[in-house]
Amino acid sequence: MRRTWHGLHGLFWITLALVVSAQARAAPPPEVALADVYDESLDVSKYWVSEKYDGVRGYWDGDTMRTRAGTVIDLPAWFTAGWPERALDGELWAGRGHFSIASAIVRTAEPDDAAWRDVSYQVFDLPEHTGDFTARQIALARLITRIDQPWVRHVKQTRVGDKQALMARLDRIVARGGEGLILRRADRGYVAGRHAGLIKLKPFQDAEAMVVGINPGSGRLAGLMGSLDVRTPGGRTFAIGTGFTDDQRADPPAIGDWITYGFSGRTATGLPRFARFLHRRPGGPPPEVSDAD
Repeated sequence: MRRTWHGLHGLFWITLALVVSAQARAAPPPEVALADVYDESLDVSKYWVSEKYDGVRGYWDGDTMRTRAGTVIDLPAWFTAGWPERALDGELWAGRGHFSIASAIVRTAEPDDAAWRDVSYQVFDLPEHTGDFTARQIALARLITRIDQPWVRHVKQTRVGDKQALMARLDRIVARGGEGLILRRADRGYVAGRHAGLIKLKPFQDAEAMVVGINPGSGRLAGLMGSLDVRTPGGRTFAIGTGFTDDQRADPPAIGDWITYGFSGRTATGLPRFARFLHRRPGGPPPEVSDAD
């Protein structure tokens, strides 16, 4: 009986340590700006334009970096050495087409030094600066120069005169393997939430949905996942069967997981047209869904 008590006592402290560790890694979500979807009526001459980096959002508060959902990111000490005690907003990025690699590195509890050498911090804003975006970019450029670390990069911003120039730039980025563009209104301050001062433009639309069913494959896909049944935040259910690699079909997202999917417009009934899997969505449901809960 004494040994049993000691075993339970030890298990209690181990469990408590794990709970405390998990709580230590959780934090309130940062109040970040979120991108709205491009509309043809937009006057693009009023915006700065940059590449949209397909990585993990990283908000540096002067001491700690958090994801958009509030998860604390364990960074190697050298990665943030000499960083300022002021907020930075950017993307932890491992290169075009390598979202899954960046996500795996960023979400590992014990940071792998060698893996982090392949990650850059693409900084695009100064949340606490009171000026408009043009003024913030001038200040940010100076700050990144002072940090002087090759993995900390100031996201290049340019202006375009009209929609034709904007679409030409989108075509160039996509041809190089990029995801799309981000437009930031030159005369707007940093505003948290989704608004027309921050716009995303991609060759296709994307959205999030929760996995509610896994369907087996047949023929060449026998023994693998054939498609996923998913449900949107609005309650619409449909199947996604394309966009997966064989490795992803062998280890598909679980029921209850959230994914990001791409699509090209909507059907007459409002369902996404040509829906295809893009990647698992780290951090659970989108902020809009979490807020509603």
